[in-house]
Amino acid sequence: MPFSQAIMHAVIPATFVGPKVTFTSMEDPKAHLTAFHTQMMLVRGSDAVRCKLFMSTLVGIAMDWFISLPDGHVTSFPQLTKLFREQYIANRAPSSISYDLFDVRQYLGKSLKEFLNRFGAQVVRLNTKDETMMVHAFRKVPGPFSESLIRNRPKTFTETRSRAVAHITAEGKVNERRTCVVPTRPCAPGRTQLLRVHEATTKKKTPAKQQPYQPRKPQTKGRARENVPPRHNFVIELKDLIAIPNITERLKIPTKIDKKLGPNKNAWCEFHQAFGHPIHNCLALGHQLDELVKNNILRDYLQET
Repeated sequence: MPFSQAIMHAVIPATFVGPKVTFTSMEDPKAHLTAFHTQMMLVRGSDAVRCKLFMSTLVGIAMDWFISLPDGHVTSFPQLTKLFREQYIANRAPSSISYDLFDVRQYLGKSLKEFLNRFGAQVVRLNTKDETMMVHAFRKVPGPFSESLIRNRPKTFTETRSRAVAHITAEGKVNERRTCVVPTRPCAPGRTQLLRVHEATTKKKTPAKQQPYQPRKPQTKGRARENVPPRHNFVIELKDLIAIPNITERLKIPTKIDKKLGPNKNAWCEFHQAFGHPIHNCLALGHQLDELVKNNILRDYLQET
């Protein structure tokens, strides 16, 4: 046995719980020693006890390596850890640098929350303190949140993380409203039912009365356009924009009615919850959004011009 006689005669107390880590010769030796030391802090065993418990974490080829050491060769735990590092030095993970933050990307189909968790884990792993680099690396995330960071640049990573959490919360509420709160869309009014074949063939047709020609009155286009609000381009669709809680509470939601609100009977307006016009042609919503834009409330959702 590679242990000295002093280590061999050391008794492990019955109350000691063995470490719940294993090493198969394929892992990073530094990471294994860190995990072992962390668990041993709870029991505070002697040097000889640490040697025996560390041996119990070796399995497979790693245990074969330990048994191959000369008898009585290991006399202390520091000596054992040195031999262990030297044997598996090739398994050590390459040292990380701060620029590795730029390798953290938001994968297709993954949420901003998942990206924030992986980015934060990499910051802890690198132990970097460069706030400017962290903020610049985080701006690579695609979508509306990245565009808001470009328009209003945060000064610290703490500010960036707080804004990301707020965006994640709003994003979750929007998705919840889409799946649970959106009312059932009523069916568009159908066409008038056609006459049955017997009635259509037997009923006598009455000749239509000819009306005298009346010239069409000219329309005053100028007055009709006076009340049209300016159209702003947003980074998300209007139906999603008005579903964001902090924007919804600033809008004056109209009372739902059962009549058409325009000439297009098949166009649905999510703001009025009625047929008659599409949401992008809704004058009432356009005036309210224009006021919010003037008050800089929607600056994070406007497209760059």
